[in-house]
Amino acid sequence: MNIIILSNNKNKYSTKRLVEEAKSKGHNVEVIDPLRCYLNLSTNNPMVFYKRKKLDYADAVIPRIGASVSAYGMAIVRQFEIMGIFCLNTSNSIGISRDKLRSMQLLSRLGLPLPKTSFANSTQQTDQLIKLVGGAPTVVKLVESSQGRGVVLAETKSASQSLIDAFRELRANFLVQEYIKDANQSDIRCFILGEEVIATIMRVAKAGEFRSNLHRGGTAEVVEITEEEKRIAIAAAKAMELNMAGVDIIRSQSGPKILEVNSSPGLEGIEKCTGKNIAASVIDYFETLKKL
Repeated sequence: MNIIILSNNKNKYSTKRLVEEAKSKGHNVEVIDPLRCYLNLSTNNPMVFYKRKKLDYADAVIPRIGASVSAYGMAIVRQFEIMGIFCLNTSNSIGISRDKLRSMQLLSRLGLPLPKTSFANSTQQTDQLIKLVGGAPTVVKLVESSQGRGVVLAETKSASQSLIDAFRELRANFLVQEYIKDANQSDIRCFILGEEVIATIMRVAKAGEFRSNLHRGGTAEVVEITEEEKRIAIAAAKAMELNMAGVDIIRSQSGPKILEVNSSPGLEGIEKCTGKNIAASVIDYFETLKKL
């Protein structure tokens, strides 16, 4: 196969590992920066170009679309779809998962367990937003963010009020969530391929930090998950129509709850922690889907 990996940094661990495993299995693989692509939108002649070169020779695409290039990156993925080229995750599934509000609404509609969450536009509703999630402390999240950026813990009601009002002044869309103290500043990352959880790690925040992201200095350890945790992780990825996903779950006294669904999960932390060749599993699964 001629495989294109859409990534704006060919030196990122995840991109490099996917290239290595694709080549080891005999595929031609090329890393293309989506921000340097341009499109022909003419009737009956859709095309993606890169450095004046048509990319119609591609058999399949693996999107590694970061939050900083979401809108344009999704447009490039959508154009490949219009051209009839198979994409591991579709533009629609990436868009749903990248929008925290939309994804929470979808998961809520399906009855999947979530932390108490509120959202509003008017500053007049600040106190009610805090009340709906059970009061302070609260977690305030930008609707579009990744790797823990735009996620803030407000420990008191006054801090919550100030943070909410400040975000509104910036015209930023955000969610307010309950802070689940009994999770002990940890969460579980489930790596999903299709309808299978192929690896799981528990991420623990560093001292003085509540965000457990490895990019924020958190540590990781292998963890066994329950059948219920496995069920909701797979259901969450399926709800977003993602073939590959990282589903983050938090454990609480009232049971597991879904924090986030990531359409472009990193490989470094989970490969190094578990010792599993996740990149090879992705390429194997990719090959299976392409043949269907």
